[in-house]
Amino acid sequence: MAKVQYRGTGRRKSSVARVRLIKGKGNITVNDKKLEEYFPMEIISREAKRPFEVAGCEGKFDVIAKVHGGGMTGQAGALRHGISRALCEADREAYRASLKSAGFLTRDARAKERKKYGLKKARKASQFSKR
Repeated sequence: MAKVQYRGTGRRKSSVARVRLIKGKGNITVNDKKLEEYFPMEIISREAKRPFEVAGCEGKFDVIAKVHGGGMTGQAGALRHGISRALCEADREAYRASLKSAGFLTRDARAKERKKYGLKKARKASQFSKR
């Protein structure tokens, strides 16, 4: 008999996380590595675990995630978003209200602004000289 899985896709900046939740003991695997190995900075790995703290279900689910694109904080934010969506799929009535009030179900739309022609970066121009 197949195990019940809950899926969620999270996005942040240019990072995408595909998350699977399985009933378990709270193990989190990201790209075939433990969470602490993949995100060595403790503050970033804690950010990825926050949906479980907010929903009050630490240690009930195992997480298997594939993350690509972007940097470390963007990937952690995408993982947090994907875990939150998968928790809502698991039990909407129990977890949705607390995750929504914490802002974990809203996709953070902020991204890098594109570079414009004639400028050095998105808004930085060369120094103006009157002469």
